[in-house]
Amino acid sequence: MTRTPPAPPARPALRLAAALMLLAPAALAGPPRVAADIPPIAALAARAMAGVGAPELILPPGASPHDAALRPSDARRLAQADLVIWVGPALTPWMAKALDALAPQARRLTLLDVPGLPLLPAPQGHAHHGHDDHGHDDAGGDAGGRQARGDGDHDHDHDHDHDGHGHDEQAHGDDRAGPDSDPQHGFAPDPHAWLDPAAAKLWLQAIAAELARIDPENAARYAANAAAGAVELEALTARVEEIVAPARGRPYIVFHDAYRYFERRFGIAAAAAVSPGDARKPGARQVARIRRIIRETGARCVFAEPQFPPRLVATLIEGTGARAASLDPLGAGLAPGPGLYPALIEGLARDLRACLAPEAG
Repeated sequence: MTRTPPAPPARPALRLAAALMLLAPAALAGPPRVAADIPPIAALAARAMAGVGAPELILPPGASPHDAALRPSDARRLAQADLVIWVGPALTPWMAKALDALAPQARRLTLLDVPGLPLLPAPQGHAHHGHDDHGHDDAGGDAGGRQARGDGDHDHDHDHDHDGHGHDEQAHGDDRAGPDSDPQHGFAPDPHAWLDPAAAKLWLQAIAAELARIDPENAARYAANAAAGAVELEALTARVEEIVAPARGRPYIVFHDAYRYFERRFGIAAAAAVSPGDARKPGARQVARIRRIIRETGARCVFAEPQFPPRLVATLIEGTGARAASLDPLGAGLAPGPGLYPALIEGLARDLRACLAPEAG
């Protein structure tokens, strides 16, 4: 019986080639597998990927990103992703560990780290290290760090020129660009930057660049999609400027302090936020404080959100003359796809105008 001689050891170059062949299918077999954390970010990714593929949404529509729990299907999307696009730990502090455990091989694009992003500091009382203090009252001012007359971060006089479509960021707030959180320098960002179309333009470019790295064959398409999307966002900004114009200078209350980027961009400002940026439940003293602010400012509207029960808003407006309405910062009720982002931003503007300036139609 003749024995087959053992195969000679593979040369280093052959071993390297074999390893690269094993890695290649993830990048070449079909469109990139992209996972995005929340609907507005998935919409931007969908715009950048148009004609190539579509992203997967990690969190289900209607879930609050601040304290969501991953379902098995969500975990599976992460584990299969080539690229994960997320706002950052300032919005979803629980997600960093999930990424390390479930998607160590995936590239990550942390949007709050994109250079040039005009970040605002986190609202006063917004702590994303835990939620054990839900229901406690925040010291100093209302839960969003706003003053009774308006938001201390908003310096709009409402009589300056609004034709520039995007009020100069350098004059408003803290315009630090990433990293997402820099505790050594005492800065933690407000994570709700997707509500500023100028941030969305920067993110579209960053998403296209990241897609090109993992899928160079479609790099030109990604770049063209981002460029076309930027033009669309400019037009969106101009439309929203016109929509919100009648609402400027009219006080209102928001459920949680998620709208400061939108407010800065379009020259409006809430008088107070019921809860801080992470949407924790307010305590009795905070409810009493907000009711006082409604009376003192003559706030016309108190805006709830679809992710939270409306009973609290009913308590806040009882006997004040203010009306209850709703704002949705996540687009929970909108159809997914690239059209979700402009529909979200324009929808916020129309909802604000409908309650604050109904006479404008």
